[in-house]
Amino acid sequence: MRLTMNTAALGAALALTGALAGCAHTATMTYLPSGDTGFAINCSGGDASTTWAACYKQAGEMCGAYGYDVVSKDADNGATAGGSVGGIFGANIKNRSMVIRCKQ
Repeated sequence: MRLTMNTAALGAALALTGALAGCAHTATMTYLPSGDTGFAINCSGGDASTTWAACYKQAGEMCGAYGYDVVSKDADNGATAGGSVGGIFGANIKNRSMVIRCKQ
């Protein structure tokens, strides 16, 4: 019985860690102070695919062959999220977001 409870707890902790690490990259249209439109790109998370390179790749896909200018970019801050009393199931979440303007 105790083994079943530990296995269930482990499964729940791994599911939480996977959910935190697999944060989806998002891009939403926004208006810049100049009145032009741009895109706010969020590629925060804790897995290997959430690097600044992923943000730049998404920006390139948003603007295509025209290219883009980075209007603003957040610092690469991170913190441990999730975890247990023993701290063995924590995930290092990096906050990465930037605003771009597609060239015309």
